[in-house]
Amino acid sequence: MSPCPFAEPESLMAEESDLEKTESATPRRLEKAREEGQVARSRELASFALLSAGFYGAWGLAGPIGSHLQAMMRGAFMFDHAGVLDTRKMLIGAGSASMEGFYALLPILALTGAAALLSPMALGGWLISSKALQPKFDRLDPLAGLGRMFSINGPIQLGLSLVKTIVVGGVGGLAVWNHKDDIVALATLPLNEAIGSAFHLIAVCCGMTVAGMFIVAALDVPYQLWQYHKKLRMTKEEVKRENRENEGDPQVKSRIRQQQRAMARRRMMSAVPKADVVVTNPTHFAVALQYTDGEMRAPKVVAKGVNLVAARIREIAAEHNVPLLEAPPLARALYHNVELNREIPGSLYNAVAQVLAWVYQLRRFREEGGDIPATPTEFEVPADLDKGPVSDDDAEEEAEEALNEGSAKQTAAGTNKADKGTSA
Repeated sequence: MSPCPFAEPESLMAEESDLEKTESATPRRLEKAREEGQVARSRELASFALLSAGFYGAWGLAGPIGSHLQAMMRGAFMFDHAGVLDTRKMLIGAGSASMEGFYALLPILALTGAAALLSPMALGGWLISSKALQPKFDRLDPLAGLGRMFSINGPIQLGLSLVKTIVVGGVGGLAVWNHKDDIVALATLPLNEAIGSAFHLIAVCCGMTVAGMFIVAALDVPYQLWQYHKKLRMTKEEVKRENRENEGDPQVKSRIRQQQRAMARRRMMSAVPKADVVVTNPTHFAVALQYTDGEMRAPKVVAKGVNLVAARIREIAAEHNVPLLEAPPLARALYHNVELNREIPGSLYNAVAQVLAWVYQLRRFREEGGDIPATPTEFEVPADLDKGPVSDDDAEEEAEEALNEGSAKQTAAGTNKADKGTSA
């Protein structure tokens, strides 16, 4: 009889899904887990901190603690016949003894409390999460509990418990074995000296046993960190989805960039009618220059482009009677070396001055008549500024953007006509 396909254990399905999670947790994933109260914690580290604070604190503060305990015992056993019969005095004595006992335990309580608060911070930091306090009734599911018991984490926890028992027991046993002669010698000592030596031996053995907990904590902390990050691992698809959520869809971002460049190009085209001259290649490059005497330190580039964009700049310039000047080296140098709305570099002052001089002469000719000014043909352009034709990739990208912009305009125009037709 074949097994039911729906009877696959949940733990096995979880392990198979874990095999797909090969990527480390992203910072956002870690932050989200922390908000939900999921941080790395080590119970062994907390146990070691509490035991160390309690035991070594009591050992180091034995003097003050002993003084308070002596005062408590002295007050408890010193009373007279009248005090026994006076309930009020007995209550006052009991209260004083209680306060002495509290003062004796106060340093230990303070040390253990500090250890309980600081030990989690050493691994996962301080965290107060309301989500971690919310009830989760799925934890009461006995089947899920059995699944956790028989998962791969169960044997690991059992192995850690065995290691803890072996290490702590071994250290404690080794401490007792090393002091076996002193323990046997207690029988030959006077009573007072034997009691003092016995307490000293007990303290030494307990101290070494507590120190053995450090080994257990040192083994548990790396395992808990590994387990925590393993639990938060992500699949490749989850990482990609998170990147899309953080940075946005690449297609949407590309579309936004295209729209931004299209808007910038429209603003650039609106500046062409205000230009003084357009320097061309004549077909591949077009750069519009503007200069206002007294307002600008040097001429600046107000529009530039190649191929289709250059053709559109020339069209707008012709429509608004902006002079066109063919100067291939100068056009290429201006396109490659000057950003939009930036002044030209000093190395191009002489060449641009020739162009502007021709523009002013042409403007005077149009207004007053006379001889047609000679068109300049020779320009002083440094060879290192003339970088030749634009790259194929840049030209293709600019052409594609121009075509997309044109398609968008045609679509918008068609939509407007359709709307007008519908309204009619």
